[in-house]
Amino acid sequence: MGKMLLLAIVIGIPLLIVLAVVGVYNRLVALRNRFKNAFAQIDVQLKRRYDLIPNLVETAKGYLKHERETLEAVIAARNQAAAAVKLASQNPADAGAVKGLATAETALTGALGRLFAIAEAYPDLKANQNMMQLSEELTSTENKVAFARQAYNDSVMQYNTARETFPAVMVAGMFGFQPAQLFEIQTAAEREAPQVKFT
Repeated sequence: MGKMLLLAIVIGIPLLIVLAVVGVYNRLVALRNRFKNAFAQIDVQLKRRYDLIPNLVETAKGYLKHERETLEAVIAARNQAAAAVKLASQNPADAGAVKGLATAETALTGALGRLFAIAEAYPDLKANQNMMQLSEELTSTENKVAFARQAYNDSVMQYNTARETFPAVMVAGMFGFQPAQLFEIQTAAEREAPQVKFT
């Protein structure tokens, strides 16, 4: 009877440890997949935003002939942001890529803000039906990006918290679960979406 109890303990304890490690590992994988899926939702909205910008610039081009520099800055910032989102979408767990995307998005938001500030001085452009429609779509997309970013950041926070708690921190270290990067905009002024109002 004593040998059976000893055998049960010798086999049972390691088995319980293995089952606990498997459970923690599976939870970390599920949380990592959740934040990757949340990033995919950001990716969809950002691509929509990037598709709207060239149309907006083309519409404004006829009216803003003397503002070529601003229009080129918007397109350059859009292209940098599109390249950054492509890189980040390949591996949302790459903190550097997500940080690079946040920086590129900040630059794009600033360039769009300058474009809309200049466009305010052109009444014919403000009254252009195509410009008003594109502006409304861009505003709607900006809101969707903000919601998707919040969902992503919530998922990253859950993952990072789970990864840093005991005993998951040991499992994360053994299996290479790296911390995920929040998608944050750095300054308060940059956090505001470009004001798109043509009325």
